[in-house]
Amino acid sequence: MDCTALKSRCNQIRRDIVSMLAAAGSGHPGGSLSSVEMLEALYGYKLHVDPKNPKMPERDRFILSKGHCAPVLYATLANHGFFPKEELLRLRKTGAMLQGHPDKNKIPGVDACSGSLGQGVSVAVGMALGFKHQGLPQRVYTLLGDGECDEGMVWEAFMASAHYHLDNLTILIDWNGLQIDGPNDKVMSLGDFPGKLRAFGLDVIEVQNGNDIEQVIAALDTPVTPGKPRCLLCHTTKGKGVSFMENQASWHGKAPNAEEAAKALSELEAQA
Repeated sequence: MDCTALKSRCNQIRRDIVSMLAAAGSGHPGGSLSSVEMLEALYGYKLHVDPKNPKMPERDRFILSKGHCAPVLYATLANHGFFPKEELLRLRKTGAMLQGHPDKNKIPGVDACSGSLGQGVSVAVGMALGFKHQGLPQRVYTLLGDGECDEGMVWEAFMASAHYHLDNLTILIDWNGLQIDGPNDKVMSLGDFPGKLRAFGLDVIEVQNGNDIEQVIAALDTPVTPGKPRCLLCHTTKGKGVSFMENQASWHGKAPNAEEAAKALSELEAQA
């Protein structure tokens, strides 16, 4: 398929992330920028959702398990018409709709409150199990960070998804190799990550470049293995698209100042 429009939107989403974090003066750029292609592949291509009717019962569900990366979800939703883009620049302001973590009670297109790491994937497993019990066709998608997989309840959720044969569940993991305190291998090594995921019963597709939207779409389009939950393990670059943020753990949860934002936006505009 021709992904030109999707790639262009990815660039715009990155610019929106930088702008909204600079305006807020706080937030999480690193993991937001690394996740852009995964979110755009879902909302621009795969998900059965309707921005004009965000609560339609027959919609697919998406849960941002790594809720601190809300900026990428907010920018994606706004660019797909779920709410006006003007809201993005009110991020984290008192009384604003968009706060530091997603709130399903306030934001059109958000299906679960998330932010406590590990809980989002558990919610997604419950949703997928509910659809299975009801014989409904909806699919559930959830995005985790690799650092989030330090949490024990993540592995309980993986185990449950395999036990209940949730082939209507797709788990995406942003494997950028860094978390808040540094490299995963130094903070809490994931070891043979693909092997562990397979041992817990997941049907794993390793996406060699999770910042290539064509590769993400190809993985999403791979036929589901009956009776097995799908996991897209996506190699990405933390801070993708902004040279001084790329592969830097220090940009996990630090907003750019005005000068840094201007430099970042200039780089992204040159890539457009």
